[in-house]
Amino acid sequence: MTAETADVPAPQEPENTREPQLPKEAKSPRALAWTRRRHSAARFWREYRTHRAGVFGLAALVLITLAAVFAPLLVGADAQSVTEAPGEAMQSPSGEFPLGTDQFGRDLLALLVWGARISLTVGLLAAFLSVAIGTVVGITAGHFRGWYATVIMRVTDWFLVMPTLVLAIALASVMDRSIWTIVLAIGVTTWPTTARLVRAQTLAVESRPYIERAQALGGGHGHIMARHVLPNVMPLVLAQTTLVISSAILTEATLAFLGLGDPTVVSWGGLLQDAREAGAVSAGDWWYLAPPGIAIAVVALAFTLCGRAVESVLNPRLGVSR
Repeated sequence: MTAETADVPAPQEPENTREPQLPKEAKSPRALAWTRRRHSAARFWREYRTHRAGVFGLAALVLITLAAVFAPLLVGADAQSVTEAPGEAMQSPSGEFPLGTDQFGRDLLALLVWGARISLTVGLLAAFLSVAIGTVVGITAGHFRGWYATVIMRVTDWFLVMPTLVLAIALASVMDRSIWTIVLAIGVTTWPTTARLVRAQTLAVESRPYIERAQALGGGHGHIMARHVLPNVMPLVLAQTTLVISSAILTEATLAFLGLGDPTVVSWGGLLQDAREAGAVSAGDWWYLAPPGIAIAVVALAFTLCGRAVESVLNPRLGVSR
């Protein structure tokens, strides 16, 4: 090697031919999954905002939920006390008591805020139990077919033809009077509609080619139902949940009005029951009857509006009005 060739620098590889250095997040499957979920959530919210009725329902639910959560700060922890009632019995609305007082002299506005906690809690828990039972029954009946599907769907049909309220009253009558009894009575009597819808969607999903490929590659029953069927029926389950919540709140109010609720807690249905026992109907004390009834109607309507908006976003072919 000569001196001239020794001083010549080695050729450098062009910069644009080097392998690009990807960020660590791009190499992680978990990070990619979370990125897709964030994008899906953002896309869902953009579509949801276009439904004015759904936005109105969501705003109403947020306000009522905040009032229920912060009830001890807004109206005080002793608002339910009978011995420390601040007013006289059956006072009409005034500046001190905007919604009047009940038969014990308690502020009805404070009781209405406290009642939101029980009504929303019972509605949410009962709807979760109902949808969970219906989803499990629907997916398994659509997947296994045969005698199992025949038996389980005949049981579902029996629950469908039986009046839901009558079954709930029967269960609440033979069990202890508590919040959990009401949740159980509503949850185990309102699941058949969800089961029917989920089974139909499961049959549609399992007719697709990728389910056959998964079975050919050795996917078991649990893998097929959990990894392929459940993600595809979840949009339907989510929309159904918002609709079941409103029905559960109405059923809870009905059971409480019939005297089957927990007498130690304040709920909107319980307030209506107290008003009936106090003779508010015959006496014309409208302030004792109207606020709980309006609150029940507003919450039920808000959940229904949210459910319709969710259905329209997840399945645009439904053509739900905006």
